[in-house]
Parts: sequence; C-alpha cells; structure tokens
Amino acid sequence: MRLLRNLLTSVPASDAKVLTKGNISPIYYRILSKFPLPLSFCFGYGSGVKEQLGYDKATKRKNMIDLIYCVDNAHRWHAANLERNPEHYSALATFGSDFIASYQRSNFGARVYFNTLVPIEEENIMIKYGVVATDDLIEDLLDWRDLYIAGRLHKPVEIVKPPTNVKLENGINNNLKSAVHAALLLLPETFTEYEFYFCIASLSYMGDFRMTFGENKDKVKNIVRPQLESFQSLYAPTLKILSEYVRFPSIDGLEVNCKQDCSGKAIMHHLNSLPKWPLRNIVKEWNRGKYKQDTEDVLRAVAHSPEYQSVVRRSLNAIVFQSSAKQSLKNVPTAGLGKSLKYSWAKIQKMLQTKSSQ
Repeated sequence: MRLLRNLLTSVPASDAKVLTKGNISPIYYRILSKFPLPLSFCFGYGSGVKEQLGYDKATKRKNMIDLIYCVDNAHRWHAANLERNPEHYSALATFGSDFIASYQRSNFGARVYFNTLVPIEEENIMIKYGVVATDDLIEDLLDWRDLYIAGRLHKPVEIVKPPTNVKLENGINNNLKSAVHAALLLLPETFTEYEFYFCIASLSYMGDFRMTFGENKDKVKNIVRPQLESFQSLYAPTLKILSEYVRFPSIDGLEVNCKQDCSGKAIMHHLNSLPKWPLRNIVKEWNRGKYKQDTEDVLRAVAHSPEYQSVVRRSLNAIVFQSSAKQSLKNVPTAGLGKSLKYSWAKIQKMLQTKSSQ
C-alpha cells in the first residue's frame, strides 16, 4: 500500500506514461529478429513471460512464450512472414497471404490470427504469436468490441516494442481507465486493494467458456498475487484522476478496506465512462420487452437500480463469451488439428500441474 500511496502522490496524471520499455530481456529482440518488420506494437504475456503463482523458475522457462504482434498492414505482413517463416502456418497458407489477412480480420472471433507451438530452436523455446491489425486493436481498446487483447492489456505485460502510433498509445491508456470504471461498478462500497486488482484482472475472464475446463480456476489469483506492485504502478495514474470517487487508505496493508462513492451520481459517471460495446449491451438488455428508452434514460435508470452490478456483469460476460468462443474456433484452422490437440492437452496438463503444486 505504501508503494501505491507514493505513486498516487508522485505521478502527474496528465504526464503519466503507462507503457515503458523497461529492462527487456535480449531474448525478445532475438525472437523479433526472425520476423518481418515493422511492428507498431509488441508485447508478451502469460505464465511464460510474467510471474504467476504455481510456477517455479524451472517451470516458467518451459512454458510457451505468448506474444502479440500489432501490424499496420496485415496483408503485407503475412506475405512477408509466409516467405520468411512458411513452416509457422497451417494448411491455410496454401490460400495465400490475402486469404490469411482476411481470415484474421473477419468479424468471426477477435480479429487475431494465431500461430502456435512455433519452435525458436536457437533459444530452445516455443512461442505462440498472435497478429492483429493496428486499427482493430485500437477499436478493441476503445470500444471493447471483443475485450480480447484489450483484456490482456488490463494486466501487467512485457512491452517488447512500445507503440509507435499515438492513437494506439492513447487507446492503451483509455483501456486502463475503462477497466477501473468497470471494476468500481462491480465492487461494493468497501473492498480491499487486492479485491480491486482481482476484479480488474477478472474482467476478461468473466464469461470465458474456457474457465469451465482447461484453465486453472485460481488463474486470476495466481496472476494478481505475485504482481501486485506492477498492478499498482499500472493503475496509479487513473486512481489519482478518480480520487473524487474512490479512496485508498494511507495505511499499509492489502486487506485494509478501500471505499468508493456508490451514489447514483457516481454510478452514472462510471456507466457513462464505459466503452461502447458494454453500454450497447446494457441498453439492449434494459430495453428488452419494455418501451424503448434512449441511452441516457437507460443509464439513469440503471444507476438508481439495486441490480446495476448484475446488469454490468452480464454486459461484460456477453462480450467475453462470444469473443472467446468464436476465437477458439477460429484458432483451430490456423493451428491445424494436430497442433490444436497438442496445445489443448498442454493447457490441461498445465492446469493440473498448477493445482497439484498449490
């Protein structure tokens, strides 16, 4: 808590940069050297990159490294990558780069194209990389159309290449602010700092069908506990801006109660600050079977309803469920049946291994 208090008093909100290059391991640069450039943004995530409970250092080294490559022109990038790394692709490669880019950007799924179980033999590692178009990522960050990569960026990640696009960097910052507004809507009047970050990290898992089987049920806890200082650094600028609505106590301790304003006015402010797609779902649900109200009237009614938390939760669940389910289906042809089965089995084994070590 002392770190958060120091951050809240020392970070100028207007000048805060939530993404910094930091001390990046040279391994990421060696990986990127095998791929076409330019990339407008690249980050690593998951248990092979960031510390999680249940994995010792030896296990972490064995875990696959997950990367996201953001590119301005998907057609051109895949054409170059097919020429350079044809073995990364499944049989879809026979249809050419235009087909692959169109498949990636289709509205079925989260508009990401994954190549998985790719060996980097010189490093003795496996990677999985997802390719997303810059425009599609910006839309997800701002609107939460899929809450897919946007959800991954709610959590601390390894920034391999900082964003080169001002709109993209602003989208990343706004995505963090939206996560705070959503979490405060889901939390009660009093909560602990740990519960706050747990709620934020949970946003992209609520409604994810994979959490019923294939993922460790303690996945969110395993992410948050060892990375609390990183979460604090990531969200300190936004919490300073919202100090009028939420108060973190000045005394130390993750289990000490924080308090937020749960008045209708405060709830209305958070609702109005949600991205487009959750708002669209809220309006759609509220108007079901009723006289159709406009967005402002719906949000005012929801803000004064004792059920507002459930309404917000269902709006997020609907987004995550459809994007995670469709993207999982979309990934099968991109990986090929053999790799898909191998990858799924590895996920189950990792889930069981993590459970046994806790």
